[in-house]
Amino acid sequence: MKKLSPKGSMNDRIDTVLYKFRSRMRAYPPGMCPISLYRSLLQISMNQSCGKCIPCRDGLVEVDRMLQSIMAGSADETVVEKLTDMCQMIAKTSDCAIGISAAQLILDSLEQFPDEYESHVKEHHCITDVKQTIPCVTKCPAHVDVPGYIALIKEEDYAGAIKLIRARNPFPTACAYVCEHPCEKRCRRAIIDDPINIRGLKKYAVDSVKADTVENPKKNVSTGKKISIIGAGPSGLTAAYYLALMGHAVTIYDEHELPGGMLRYGIPEYRLPKEELEHDLKAVMSAGDIDFRGNTKVGKDITFDEIKGESDATYLAIGAQIGNRMPVDGADASNVIPAADFLQQVSRGDNPDLTGKRVAIIGGGNVAMDAARTAVRLKSETVHVFTRKRDDYTAVQEEIVDAMQEGVRFRTLLSFLNIETDKETGEAVAVWLQPEIVGEYDQNGMMTTEHSSNYPYRFKCDYLILAVGQKSDVATFEVAGVPTERGRIKADEECKVADSDGIFSGGDCVTGPSTVINAVAAGQVAAYNIDEYLGYHHKVNTFVDIPVALPNPCTPTGRAEIEMRDPYERKEGFDPVELPMTYEEAMREAGRCLRCDHHGCGVLKGGRGDE
Repeated sequence: MKKLSPKGSMNDRIDTVLYKFRSRMRAYPPGMCPISLYRSLLQISMNQSCGKCIPCRDGLVEVDRMLQSIMAGSADETVVEKLTDMCQMIAKTSDCAIGISAAQLILDSLEQFPDEYESHVKEHHCITDVKQTIPCVTKCPAHVDVPGYIALIKEEDYAGAIKLIRARNPFPTACAYVCEHPCEKRCRRAIIDDPINIRGLKKYAVDSVKADTVENPKKNVSTGKKISIIGAGPSGLTAAYYLALMGHAVTIYDEHELPGGMLRYGIPEYRLPKEELEHDLKAVMSAGDIDFRGNTKVGKDITFDEIKGESDATYLAIGAQIGNRMPVDGADASNVIPAADFLQQVSRGDNPDLTGKRVAIIGGGNVAMDAARTAVRLKSETVHVFTRKRDDYTAVQEEIVDAMQEGVRFRTLLSFLNIETDKETGEAVAVWLQPEIVGEYDQNGMMTTEHSSNYPYRFKCDYLILAVGQKSDVATFEVAGVPTERGRIKADEECKVADSDGIFSGGDCVTGPSTVINAVAAGQVAAYNIDEYLGYHHKVNTFVDIPVALPNPCTPTGRAEIEMRDPYERKEGFDPVELPMTYEEAMREAGRCLRCDHHGCGVLKGGRGDE
């Protein structure tokens, strides 16, 4: 037998093993039994113990034994009580953070998942809705069949891929350009190398075959029912698409001239070109009996009662397009503007003159990044983004990196104080910021800050953009009796508006500002529940044959990224910043898919007695 020699030092080899283990943790599937997951984390801590103090050395072993009995279905309620007492004792008496954090971890699980513990003790199995699901499909809010359309792309059936995407999401093009791709967060390919570039493959499909050239599913016979939708954004249009395919007549009211909502009026041209968006919009509007009435503001051009009176059901999808202003002096100055208003102004072609000006932006979300990169393209001299803490950078990491490459400057640990205005012109001339220092983490794991002893910081600016959230225009609907809470329409998970009959609502006006794919998911849910409310149970069939899943050799392979234009070139205008994938890149990337829809996912065995 050939003798094997170790490669590298002991620490290097351990680091390699830990890196691979972290990859496994990154790819934990949705639907994992929480007790099983926490036991795995406990065992990691046990392996870190030095073994000197009894609470950690012996106590954690006893905790692991009790967790095993609970998972096996052989424990009673007294075991859970003993487990709680044991973890509290270990957390108080361990000599170092290993025992303390491990015990606290199990205490957290007892607090967060009491129903899971109860089910294992009383029913001797996981709660009924716990099952290992296909990670990418589960993490997609619209539950698009990701492995299916990747397999179709691999077979070069791009039209079939678009059809399959449309079964759950009528905006394949828009999402190919701007989706935050949550589907990649639990991709099991990460066990081997890196997650599949799912958004990149979707973009390759819509770049290869335009969405409006792919036929929609066949429309059902007319039902004679009429649904009114207020708002022509991604949520409203998604609901319209599926309801029209089901055979219902749909009328959409929107205050803008053209449909699209924030897809058209909120996302900059360099990220989502309007000509590309039109491919999705044409496909949606041709799905069935859809009547779009633009330049129609409810409460001004038509009353909500009139709309309800002529409808069998109504869907409110008004979004959250109004930017927030801070309640401070100077917030109404002519050179101070909410980020959402700024982006809509630019999208209409009414560009402010920022040539040679210093621009300051308060906030670190996706809208803030869009505003910052737009300001760069409007020839600003400098663009600075300020946030109070690092956690406030909630934008997609790629957007932050792209903004940095284009020259946007970032400052954190500075909280907003007030706006300084010129006494004669009334315009903002500076923003005052208070230096902060980091503090403890709160119960949600978010960093807290407190004021530093340093003096407030005065930043001179010529233009101030406030990216501090958005709100919905709900006043008209409140007057009409639609229940609201903190400026949002009250609706449940089925999009039914509380205390009302035949009124549904979803998207940003219910959840607050969110993502395109979340709005699409809400529109899809609303459409099917409106259909059920009307007494039907329609299904939208795509009739796409998904290729047979073959075993994957699991050979580690580099991930194909979407190539970007040079930062110095792309910041000169609003041309698209992303370049198309090549055929070779797309085929190789599609070939990396492990086809978790056929391999590796299934219902967990009840009782855990096989462990």
